Amino acid sequence: MPFILASFTLFAGLPTWADETAPAPDEWKPQIVRDEIAPRFWVQYSKEKERDAEYELGMEGRGSEVLDGRWVRRQPVVAGKHYAFHAEFHAKEVATPARSVLARVFWFDPKGKRIGEAEFPNPKPQTENDGWTTLSAVYQAPPTATQAQLELHLRWTSNGTVLWRKVTLTETKPAGARKVRLAAINHRPRGTSSSEENLGQFATLIDEAALQKADIVCLPEGITQVGTKYQYADVAEPIPGPSTRFLGRLAKKHHLYIVAGLYERAGKAVYNTSVLMNRDGELAGKYRKVCLPREEIDGGLTPGSEFPVFDTDFGRVAMMICWDVSYPEVARELAAKGAEVILMPIAGGNEILVRARAIENQLHLVASGYDIPTAIYDRAGEALVKAKKDPEVVVSEVDLNARQLWYWLGDWRSRIWREGPPRLQDKHESDSRSR
Repeated sequence: MPFILASFTLFAGLPTWADETAPAPDEWKPQIVRDEIAPRFWVQYSKEKERDAEYELGMEGRGSEVLDGRWVRRQPVVAGKHYAFHAEFHAKEVATPARSVLARVFWFDPKGKRIGEAEFPNPKPQTENDGWTTLSAVYQAPPTATQAQLELHLRWTSNGTVLWRKVTLTETKPAGARKVRLAAINHRPRGTSSSEENLGQFATLIDEAALQKADIVCLPEGITQVGTKYQYADVAEPIPGPSTRFLGRLAKKHHLYIVAGLYERAGKAVYNTSVLMNRDGELAGKYRKVCLPREEIDGGLTPGSEFPVFDTDFGRVAMMICWDVSYPEVARELAAKGAEVILMPIAGGNEILVRARAIENQLHLVASGYDIPTAIYDRAGEALVKAKKDPEVVVSEVDLNARQLWYWLGDWRSRIWREGPPRLQDKHESDSRSR
């Protein structure tokens, strides 16, 4: 199919000039899979007839949901050096941008043979700016690499359009380690008389986690009710409230984050809630358990409906609670929002499901439980450390910048959103952007 350069402005308000005759700049070339599913390609310049002006590479659907095409260019690289990839895109009328608008980086040796698997730079959380979304990542060129191929894709959208700009792959310094000490408490209060007594027992164990230099410590589910004679509503309290103030003092004293399961009172509703206290002792966020088992429903609890994620000084974290682990959608929504670590207060359940949630979302998972192992799992679903007695504090240091590379898959986490099923939330977010 010939290279088509369209002479029109794609998005209103963007002063551009479309070159209909000259080849694309910087050796960019259109590439198609088959003529019958090729998109329309064009180049837009910021200033008329100035070839050194900033430009945007455009693609547009041609009325077919099966379209697939890309802009491609190659550039020299030095084996073993680190390179920063950067690109920005503006998509319109694309139902599922996570699957349909993507960039890839391939490496090639001196003989032109492809090395390893593709790299998929993903959007960073909160990088959208005036409709433009930023993709960025740092990669190390393989030992025998001499060239890198950059690809900018549009696929599977009948009338969608995308503009790409500021696409670079430049030598940079290696990304430093981003280490965090994750901790979980294994303890079940028994025969206690009050919520305050329970909190006192956990306070001693939080002190122990601090002595092991934990950055964040996870406590189990319903810590103010387990082991007492009380029902859910009996111990439910506002959040923030007495228990978060107690936990906040400990968090501030030890300069660490605390995650703990409580029961929250909000008007007539009682929620099974997990709270996040920050290093300053403040309530940084909360998560209301979405998936309730029949026992909790019969006990008068109300399910939550949101999947929040939270930024900390070491990375992005999220929370789940117990029965949530039985449903892959919960962890998937949190991972889709950039969660790198999920902390899970839990009473009991199937450890295989815990491991599965870590594997399928390629994140670390911290479980603090009663009738299920208290453990810290890596992206391969392996327990880095697991409690053997009650009470016990388990701690593991992980590097959130370390890459998990799988045989035949490469960096699986970066591929999840590009190759997995479309998310309804992705469609909703796209509809909101196009309105």
